[in-house]
Amino acid sequence: MTYIVNESCIKCKYMDCVEVCPVDCFYEGENMLVIHPDECIDCGVCEPECPAEAIKPDTEPGLEKWLEINAEYAKTWPNITVKREPPPDAKEWDGVPDKFAKFFSSNPGEGD
Repeated sequence: MTYIVNESCIKCKYMDCVEVCPVDCFYEGENMLVIHPDECIDCGVCEPECPAEAIKPDTEPGLEKWLEINAEYAKTWPNITVKREPPPDAKEWDGVPDKFAKFFSSNPGEGD
């Protein structure tokens, strides 16, 4: 088992999870974060820290696509270990459904 980040993170990109991760397994894209499934130790401390509820265990049904996305982009996006401020309009995007098709960016973020 591992944890994944799903589309609820897109354009919200809160980084509370990054601050609590004991193994630094978060990677930063332009408008969301992902978890490297091979680095995650399944401790679960990140899940309750996410205000957008974007972090879920990969054992929940229907998250296979998100496990693949997390694994793919964790290989190319930069590692992030330090919490930064979320985008100024993050609260406006929190809870917006179906963000992946229209708003997902495969571009890397800044990282540390």
